[in-house]
Amino acid sequence: MKHVPVLLSETIDLLNLKTGANVIDCTLGDAGHSEVMLEKISPNGKLLGIDADPESVLRAKQYLYRFGEKAEFVRDNFLNLKKIVTEEKFGPVNAILFDLGWSTPQFQERGRGFSFEVDEPLDMRFSGGQSNAELQTAAQIINDYSESELTKIFKQYGEEKFADLIAKEIVVARKKSRIEKTKELTEIILGVYREKLHSDKEVPWIGGIHPATKIFQALRIETNKELEVLKKVLPDAIDLLAPGGRLAVITFHSLEDRIVKHLFMKNISRVKIITRKPVVAGEKELAINQRARSAKLRVVEKI
Repeated sequence: MKHVPVLLSETIDLLNLKTGANVIDCTLGDAGHSEVMLEKISPNGKLLGIDADPESVLRAKQYLYRFGEKAEFVRDNFLNLKKIVTEEKFGPVNAILFDLGWSTPQFQERGRGFSFEVDEPLDMRFSGGQSNAELQTAAQIINDYSESELTKIFKQYGEEKFADLIAKEIVVARKKSRIEKTKELTEIILGVYREKLHSDKEVPWIGGIHPATKIFQALRIETNKELEVLKKVLPDAIDLLAPGGRLAVITFHSLEDRIVKHLFMKNISRVKIITRKPVVAGEKELAINQRARSAKLRVVEKI
């Protein structure tokens, strides 16, 4: 299954791409955005695609095969954006895109425990451990963090209202045996919700999202240090842009969007804000892609 990129037309329009431009897709994924970007900058423009996931890079190469040498690929964390651009001698840079969403194949086909819908090892490292060996797995976090540390990340990164109760039950369960699989963790979360909602349903729905959604989001963010990386890389991206170049960032939850908004305002002497308010998906896109419901796009232009 190929991932459907969100806010595709809005992103392409706001990046203001011209024939012959050099662009960077820092979150290559299945190359949905990259393919259209390459079409816009052809025949002389070039694209540098970056992704930490080796499988994503392989898939992207297949999807972008027709563009030949106009598409370059690097398997690395976009935290190293400046180093990558220097080593690849890529420039001048006219546009940079960060799509911070996780693609459907990453959730459903990688076997790394991103989803509570299938039983997989609790890894959650973006690169699958191949280039981020220093990162702890989600299982290590669940089994080794203190109850207070777990409560903190569940509240801060997941905005989970039962964070303290879920952390407490995790600590109780792991004393019997380590929690290594997604279904084990999901059942602990569901148990807390059943008790709090006085429900005997297998999945006690609370209005729109599965009870495990926020805990899995929080674990993914903590595992990959996503917010710390974002704070570091956005100023670097602005540095790399040529005057008149644009930077677009698509976020999927309030914590990310807050960071992007703050960093754009902090760099107001260097950039012009193109989107005074974040761009969100319209009804037509939401009808075919529910994952777009939380997407927000912000764009700035280098002065």
